[in-house]
Amino acid sequence: MNFRWLKPYMPRSLYGRAFLILLMPVISLLLVITIVFIQRHFEGVTRQMTQAVSREVKLVLDHGAVSGDSEGVAMAAVLQIAVGPISQAEMPQDDYRRWYDFTGAVVIREFTKLLPRVQSISLPDDKVVRLFFTTPEGPLELSFDRRRVSASNPHQLLVYMAVFGVLMTIIAYLYLRNQLRPITRLARAAEAFGRGRNVVYRPAGAIEVRAAGSAFLDMRARIERQIEQRTLMLSGVSHDLRTPLTRLKLGLSMLEEEEVDLLKRDVADMERLLDEFLAFARGAQEGEASPVDPIALIEKIVADCQRAQINANLVQATGSGEVVLREDSIRRAVENLINNAVRHGTVAEISIMLTDRTLRIRVEDDGPGIPEEQREEALKPFARLDPARNQDKGGGVGLGLAITADIARAHGGMLRLGESENLGGLRADIVIGR
Repeated sequence: MNFRWLKPYMPRSLYGRAFLILLMPVISLLLVITIVFIQRHFEGVTRQMTQAVSREVKLVLDHGAVSGDSEGVAMAAVLQIAVGPISQAEMPQDDYRRWYDFTGAVVIREFTKLLPRVQSISLPDDKVVRLFFTTPEGPLELSFDRRRVSASNPHQLLVYMAVFGVLMTIIAYLYLRNQLRPITRLARAAEAFGRGRNVVYRPAGAIEVRAAGSAFLDMRARIERQIEQRTLMLSGVSHDLRTPLTRLKLGLSMLEEEEVDLLKRDVADMERLLDEFLAFARGAQEGEASPVDPIALIEKIVADCQRAQINANLVQATGSGEVVLREDSIRRAVENLINNAVRHGTVAEISIMLTDRTLRIRVEDDGPGIPEEQREEALKPFARLDPARNQDKGGGVGLGLAITADIARAHGGMLRLGESENLGGLRADIVIGR
């Protein structure tokens, strides 16, 4: 049987689902017990008590209490049954009970079955039962205490069940919250690490949760060591290569200008490649995450680009507030997108949208764009898409988009590529959750 239609109505959090799993059996058990108890106990007890009282009513009627016979009157007094004539106008035509008086339905049904002469039965409240008869002497009313045919305080069971059900639910809620708290702390630590931040975390809770927490700490430490080793290795390579590059530049500066232009350009390209390798090695781990006004940051980046004679314009900025970001990393990511845009096109248009849940930084250009089937490949390191992107203005080594995607992932977001509707070129979106 397919229960997928229930999925939209189920809680999405682990806490909500665990609480529902714990609460549903309790509620179901209480409902079953209530129904069975009411049907088997209250109905059975009420039936037996009504049958006993119906025999007493028959005795009163059969011994002349209706005609005023002393024996019948005395018997009615002993049995605590009040007998009195009424007028025809006071005789009700239909049975009466309150809609929520469930045992009253059993009383009326049993009296109707056991007393064929009864005309109507009235149960106006929990204090009295009134039976109406039509006799040769005229209309007659017999009344007696309601407690003689119904169990006293039938609502007590429901009250007890409701009170103890709520009490047990509160106890279960407190216990469940304490058990799930280590899981939520682990989730927060993992989410923070995914955004490039380290929070203090110590394994706690049940054995399985402690094992998962310890595995997470080991994984985090291993990843940090790998990042540190990669950065140190490439930094060392960069440092070692800069020394001979510096000697080459000094040697070239002593030669004739017209003979070394091409060699100087090669040296400059080598320096630029080393800088890109080092930037890729550092990735998104540069600086500490702190609250940043992203709109002010983008405005500063665009202003710096314009001072550097880069054709970049901020066309839209909506929203307000701060987002926890690594400012230097975000600056590098946006600058990479802008440089790519002006390298393969003529203009870069930047827009930023800040909502309660997301931050979106968009860079569009009027270049040739990237075909949809090659966009995933373009995000990989050292990817060169020569047929798709114009290389006339100087190509890189294929690390710009990879570095930007790495920075977006380190902030818990992503880099999405598409086609610009305004300019017709590439559209690059950095989307980060708040």
